[in-house]
Amino acid sequence: MSKVPYKPTVCLVTPALADANNGNWQTARRWTNMLAAKYTVRLLPKWDGEPANLLIALHAKKSAESIDAWSQRYPARPLVLVMTGTDLYRDIAVDAIAQRSLAQAHQIIVLQELGGLALPAAVRHKAVVCFQSAPTRRARVKTTHHLRALMVGHLREEKSPETFFAAARLLTPHQEIFFDHVGAPLDPALGAQAQRLQDECPHYRWLGSQTHAATRERIARAHVLVQPSRLEGGAHVVLEAVTSGTPVLASRVDGNVGMLGADYAGYFDWNDVTALAQLLKRCHEDRNFLMQLSKQCAERAFLFAPEREQSTLRNIVAELLQDMKSHFA
Repeated sequence: MSKVPYKPTVCLVTPALADANNGNWQTARRWTNMLAAKYTVRLLPKWDGEPANLLIALHAKKSAESIDAWSQRYPARPLVLVMTGTDLYRDIAVDAIAQRSLAQAHQIIVLQELGGLALPAAVRHKAVVCFQSAPTRRARVKTTHHLRALMVGHLREEKSPETFFAAARLLTPHQEIFFDHVGAPLDPALGAQAQRLQDECPHYRWLGSQTHAATRERIARAHVLVQPSRLEGGAHVVLEAVTSGTPVLASRVDGNVGMLGADYAGYFDWNDVTALAQLLKRCHEDRNFLMQLSKQCAERAFLFAPEREQSTLRNIVAELLQDMKSHFA
């Protein structure tokens, strides 16, 4: 009887499981699959104390309990912290618990090329960029008679849905720009605003929570994805738009610029409703501009290839285990 090859165990902790239907869950699910060939992967909302060779924890604050428990039990075993958004651009500046997670991590993954700049200088040497990925889809042929703008983001303050709402109110139906919005009402007050806007503006549709497959289909069919967030760690929907041939209009914040590049032509200042509305009108009226955005997005698409993400992730894990193998049972 042949022996089963030994596979080190990786515990992957994420504060969001499938029912959250958000970017953190998509990352955790995808990384589990990418590591499964070489490692036994345990995907958990919180580390349960069972032995493992390495811990990967998403979010410095929300996974802090697991990070601290692992550090106390296995101080020499590798601990990888993934900075996913609010922890990178809010929590680590003010929250002692999130700051402790940075100190305890052996490696810190950021999800776009500007992420490391937000880390304290003392821990920047731990940072490595791992772009997330999505399979490429063939770009759709889309009508020139109207423009369909899509926002994908649960209704919560960080995603700035009110900017999208205000742009819909600013642009009237006869301008032939239609607004679709996918996202669950995590903030009930924002959900009430979305419902009221839908009742009052026939060119705005609030579609609520959708499956990942249905959302990707809507992204592929839209003319532009609108990403108005106040802060982002590296939005999954941006790369899904890029790999679907759908250009992006995005707030000029580091999480977006770190994905789309500093010279991208589709930025507007955060919460600048007039600038967003003008960009939408230009996309509808000037097809050369829309083609320019599409070309710029296509030039960044290689960053979001699944094989690139898998190689980066596997190398991070393999190098940490190799460096500390003497500590493993």
